[in-house]
Amino acid sequence: MKVLIIGGGGREHALAYAIASSPLLTELLAAPGNPGIAQLARCLDCPDEEALFAAIKDEAVDLVVIGPEAPLVEGLADRLNAAGVAVFGPSQKAAMLEGSKAFARAFCDRHHIPQPNWQQFTNSSEAIAFIQDHPAEGHVIKADGLAAGKGVVVADTKAEAIAAITNMLDDQQFGDAGASILIEERITGVEASLFAMADGDHAIMIGTAQDYKRALDGDKGPNTGGMGAVSPAPALDAHPHLTDQVWREVVENVIHGMKAEGMPYQGFLYVGLMITQDGPKVIEFNCRFGDPEAEVILPRLETDLLSALVAATKTQLHQTALQFKPGAAVTVVMANGGYPGPITPGGVITGLTEDAISNSMVFHAGTQRSDGEIIATGGRVLVVTGWGEDQASARQTAYARVNTINWPNVYYRKDIAS
Repeated sequence: MKVLIIGGGGREHALAYAIASSPLLTELLAAPGNPGIAQLARCLDCPDEEALFAAIKDEAVDLVVIGPEAPLVEGLADRLNAAGVAVFGPSQKAAMLEGSKAFARAFCDRHHIPQPNWQQFTNSSEAIAFIQDHPAEGHVIKADGLAAGKGVVVADTKAEAIAAITNMLDDQQFGDAGASILIEERITGVEASLFAMADGDHAIMIGTAQDYKRALDGDKGPNTGGMGAVSPAPALDAHPHLTDQVWREVVENVIHGMKAEGMPYQGFLYVGLMITQDGPKVIEFNCRFGDPEAEVILPRLETDLLSALVAATKTQLHQTALQFKPGAAVTVVMANGGYPGPITPGGVITGLTEDAISNSMVFHAGTQRSDGEIIATGGRVLVVTGWGEDQASARQTAYARVNTINWPNVYYRKDIAS
């Protein structure tokens, strides 16, 4: 069958990597893709949705897999389904789990899914008054809508929280995405993520991971889209009963609740968790595979991913079981200096064509090809994954591969999975 992946980042490169080996595949396409994906798929130039639909028809695409959140929240899956195209990815209504944090929090309240206490505000004066009157010093301030992974401020003090409120509501730091904000209870514990595949009626687990959000070593600096990850998530791997609890209390309630509310969930489901003294609580949902979690989970997958994607589009996931390589994987993000703030793109990347280190893979997240060279153009540029019999060996492999790659102004955390 012919498969088209929508997107051009590291997550989509990881999906291409997993799908490319499927015995069901006749040809893999990507729109727009990137230089790494181009080694596995034929990349299409589709400048708008009209061109995309024309290409899908001309190429006789059998299945479309949507990688990023924005097209899902904007309803691309609905329009593809209406055109008779098989698609893996949630509907616009279901994607509101990520598209609106207030929607997700209210949904969790309705379906008794454990989460922090929260309040929604559209007026900065009211939000600031809430902070000033609250006995707690620290809070989490979130833009309600999509903000490219940057719309969350973990405030240690009331002053930091008030500054975040002002930036989002008054200064419109995130535009329409921050026209409404959430102020959440700041909970403590160990973070972990669980990933499921859903077909509207059923779900199966596709892995767990721990993501490292802060930009700098020691979990310091601003939040980012992710600077690295380890899989399986140590906090869940060490306590299998917690994984079972999250599956029962969160995933199953999401699948049943979404169906009961008339928006059955079909696609990847990311559950971001904090393992607190009171048990696991939901920090956030994503309506797609995480990034860089896709790059750390999918290389461990032994089962044919494409078969599972097809089963999901036919509401047959209950007939599917996923198998993983034993051991662990570790991913390190190589970024342009300044990320998640302003960057200077354009550095020529060296070391990509060196002899590959076994049990490793380099995924392209923010690169372009120019005059035969690979250029670092994004904030997060490359995502380097190593795997092995345990976390320590996987970490050693990942950093060994990182050390072969360079470009001006590159930076990465040295403490991922340490």
